[in-house]
Amino acid sequence: MTFSIVARSADGRLHGVAVASKFLAAGAVVPAAAAEVGALATQAHANLAYRPQGLALLRTGVAATDVVAGLVAADPEREHRQLGVVGASGPGASWTGPACLPWAGGRTGDGWAAQGNVLTGPEVVDALGEAWLAGAALPFAERLVAALRAGDEAGGDRRGRQSAGLLVVERGGGYGGTSDVLVDLRVDDHPDPIAELSRLLAVHTMLFGRPDPATLLDLTGAVAEEVAALLRALGHPVTDDGPEAALTSWAGLENLEERLVPGRIDPVVLTHLRGVAPHVPAPRSAT
Repeated sequence: MTFSIVARSADGRLHGVAVASKFLAAGAVVPAAAAEVGALATQAHANLAYRPQGLALLRTGVAATDVVAGLVAADPEREHRQLGVVGASGPGASWTGPACLPWAGGRTGDGWAAQGNVLTGPEVVDALGEAWLAGAALPFAERLVAALRAGDEAGGDRRGRQSAGLLVVERGGGYGGTSDVLVDLRVDDHPDPIAELSRLLAVHTMLFGRPDPATLLDLTGAVAEEVAALLRALGHPVTDDGPEAALTSWAGLENLEERLVPGRIDPVVLTHLRGVAPHVPAPRSAT
């Protein structure tokens, strides 16, 4: 009773799953992914063993179509299962057992697979696929959520809404570079779970997104003066050496440490600092 999309980025560095359902905490059940290996979604009468088994097959280089074939062939309950798989290369693959409740089915393409059951109709998976293909200019995680939103707007789960989830992996992409889990967000029980998932992704991006080197500002001159004034207004003492130590202390308290760059400041951090500090007039030459 779920719809989902599993996908790979054009450069193969990112894999992810987005899912929504009239089911409590679908994000805890459906998705699995491994960096530079692949991703999968198990749903309908979900078989959670598919997650480690499918990723193990993908790690050995088995194509997505053959992963699906192997998993369902060994499963006596396959007629009740639904599965989507994408690997490190090639087209995605999807399986819908004939006993899945209608409407149920899937669509696949190069690097993606969309599937769902107990849907209002085939227009839901059509919309998932079309939105994925149309969203190539979006950041990968946003593209997955946009596809999920399109499926929901096309009718979604015909029983209603309850939960949504997003899992994205990238080698070394997790917090502090110490894991491969780039994004792992869940909305377990909410009247509009995809909208809430989108809000959480925006917060996640603000806090944990990597700074764009092209936009970084040197922490000198008018910029340094403004940052120092804002930090003082927030009660963070600034020494004669400049505002960097105080900025680091404040950013850690705000969970923005992933956006810190020595000697420079991310405009996202500066905007947030301006928003939380008492009003301090910016120097004329500050950006």
